[in-house]
Amino acid sequence: MNSPRPLADDPRPDLARRSVAAIWHPCTQMQRAATVPPLAMVRGDGPWLFDEAGRRYFDATSSWWVNLFGHADARINAAVKAQLDTLPHIMLAGCTHAPAVELAERLSALTDGVLGHCFFASDGASAVEIALKMSFHHWRNRGRETKREFACLRHGYHGETLGALAVTDVQVFRDAYDPLLMRAHQVMSPDARQAADGESAADVARRAAAELEALFEARHAHIAAFILEPLVQGAAGMAMHDPSYLRAVRALCDRYEVHLIADEIAVGCGRTGTFFAFEQAVPAGEPRIWPDLICLSKGISGGYLPLSLVLSRDAIYEAFLDDDVARGFLHSHSYSGNALACRAALAVLDRFAEDDVLRRNREQAAMLTEALAPLASDPRIEHLRQRGMIWAFDVREAHAGARFAERFHLAGRANELLIRPIGRTVYLLPPYVLDSTLSPWLAGRVLATLDDTLNFNPVDADRPPEPATA
Repeated sequence: MNSPRPLADDPRPDLARRSVAAIWHPCTQMQRAATVPPLAMVRGDGPWLFDEAGRRYFDATSSWWVNLFGHADARINAAVKAQLDTLPHIMLAGCTHAPAVELAERLSALTDGVLGHCFFASDGASAVEIALKMSFHHWRNRGRETKREFACLRHGYHGETLGALAVTDVQVFRDAYDPLLMRAHQVMSPDARQAADGESAADVARRAAAELEALFEARHAHIAAFILEPLVQGAAGMAMHDPSYLRAVRALCDRYEVHLIADEIAVGCGRTGTFFAFEQAVPAGEPRIWPDLICLSKGISGGYLPLSLVLSRDAIYEAFLDDDVARGFLHSHSYSGNALACRAALAVLDRFAEDDVLRRNREQAAMLTEALAPLASDPRIEHLRQRGMIWAFDVREAHAGARFAERFHLAGRANELLIRPIGRTVYLLPPYVLDSTLSPWLAGRVLATLDDTLNFNPVDADRPPEPATA
């Protein structure tokens, strides 16, 4: 079938028309892009994006979860501009530069120095690939070559490169490439939505930990690492779990000598209420525990430039020290540790330090949670939930109807929202700029969008659905 091409007399804005003709957009069925074209944005200011026609949209999902302090933030802008005039980029093989060094030092300090070394990459999936390779190669260098398997959670998402897909359990991304993937062990997700009558989220976490323990008991001599998204599984529909699961997993990984990889790509940088989600593994005031490897991306550069990284314990790093080059970790890419991206990340850390962002986020979260309270008694939805600066609810299947995610997204546009549900899950990950005015406004627009979506009977409901993710 030929790809759709916009007509020459298409009345839609020029940029959207040209984009459909020239760009293969991500997470998009391009057969339908001519009918539902991309929004052509020309400017950003704080939480707002503006299209070619001057219409504004509140960035309710932080542009795929990357934007922390709004678009065109003055302080991050200034930091990047200053770095641009000094040193935009230099390869990190055989060279170094101040932004990379300072960023590595400050991130390690945020882990109490437990994760002492930082390896830079470009995007989240690359960081996951690096962590998997580090774990396997560490065990090999230690003479434990049988430890070459990985374990992950059902419904987990860790990226779309082949290694990351192997530990991902979201069918729409994985199934087409399954023949190319290595086999990973999947264990029960601690998703609190699975609670039976009378069960708590902690009970679900205990059941999930027991299944992981059974796997480790049988295969620990062969398993290199277990990877999970701490507290919130994003692409699973913002599936939230009890923090006790992280404590249990840390203890099991210690007992069975399995590396613990925390994929904080989506949940780090304050999204769950602490800078690293894993900090909530223990109650406040108790000594913190840490994973062996942390993958970080998305918000670390504030939504400015591609950047990801892996923080590792010293014991993993030291397994690669040898006169033999082949025992070193030879993974690389040309823009590793890009100076502009690192400087943006340092400006992000400055914002956290100077503005007491985590405390302010708690205040913002309380305001929006109160404004969304009417959803708790809405018979059309279930599982209203919140963790830090993440809110989600599920529209009951009986009410959702065909193509719910797309219909909600389009209704959101009419209500000045840029919002993209995941299947029947509506979620909010707004930039950290909410206040007493924006919170009730945002909640009101979400409620209006829900009503508009569920009251609208689409005339073209037989069209193929787009991937149920956003």
